[in-house]
Amino acid sequence: MEHKGTGRLETERLILRKFAESDIESSYRNWTSDDKTTKYLTWSTHENIGVTKQVLKSWIEEYKNPSFYQWAIELKEIGEAIGTISVVRSNESIDMVEIGYCIGSKWWNQGIVTETFKKVITFLFEEVKVNRIQSYHDQENVGSGKVMSKCGMIYEGTLREADRNNRGIVDMVTYGILAKEYFKK
Repeated sequence: MEHKGTGRLETERLILRKFAESDIESSYRNWTSDDKTTKYLTWSTHENIGVTKQVLKSWIEEYKNPSFYQWAIELKEIGEAIGTISVVRSNESIDMVEIGYCIGSKWWNQGIVTETFKKVITFLFEEVKVNRIQSYHDQENVGSGKVMSKCGMIYEGTLREADRNNRGIVDMVTYGILAKEYFKK
């Protein structure tokens, strides 16, 4: 892989960029304190803005690492971070990255995550030169599976009781896309 770090990406409605300390309040208000947003996630709803501040500061510090990818999803219309998309795991030996994402529930079902994920997929294949992008979701979170499918990812299977999130032990539905499939389009 040819790591580039978290750079600015843009779509019609969105700016994907590094988090800044000025995002703490809007992140807490728009998504980290939202119980609906965190229902299917592996991290708990932030009980106070101090938790969001600590998390964002750790991400900001990590931007020094060129293999760290953590984008704020900023909705141009309001000029605020409404969620995040990131590389949550990677395997350099097979040039693979795993993507995780979330946005505040107020913005669900508007195509925002699909628009975001498509842009990140393009960046990772064309700029970083990954060979495989994978992602997974809680079987009950069918909206997330629809996002993955709309982004050209292929359903690869369901691992029974293979993950733990805020709902407990859950089935994990996996999707993936390979560079040769992406470039074939």
